[in-house]
Amino acid sequence: MEIEITFPGGARVDAQLNPYTIHTDQRQRDGGEGSAPTPFDTFLASIGACAGIYVLNFLRKRELPIEGVRLIQRARRDSTTGLVDQIELEIKLRDDFPEKYRAAIIRAAELCAVKKQMEKPPQFDVTVS
Repeated sequence: MEIEITFPGGARVDAQLNPYTIHTDQRQRDGGEGSAPTPFDTFLASIGACAGIYVLNFLRKRELPIEGVRLIQRARRDSTTGLVDQIELEIKLRDDFPEKYRAAIIRAAELCAVKKQMEKPPQFDVTVS
């Protein structure tokens, strides 16, 4: 997959994944306009969105109601490095969600490809041309 990164002005950086564009910006305190999420916030959101698609598919496959179900993601940072050292995903289920599926929906969320990729990070090769 090839993604083209462009600089549309200010501290904004866009990632073009034809036919889609992911817009990012920096917070105002960091020199941006705050017009879009930061690249790192977009990265974090991809984890929850990925787990969300697995939860959604789980519900659909079993013909369970989707309305009212949501995920809450929390990221905890290491106070010395500032890096995220723990991510919590909480699946908020409906009151009528069948008890027999509770462990299974957690397993479904844990199948997220972004989570799996983070567990086996790629090597990076940065070049100039």
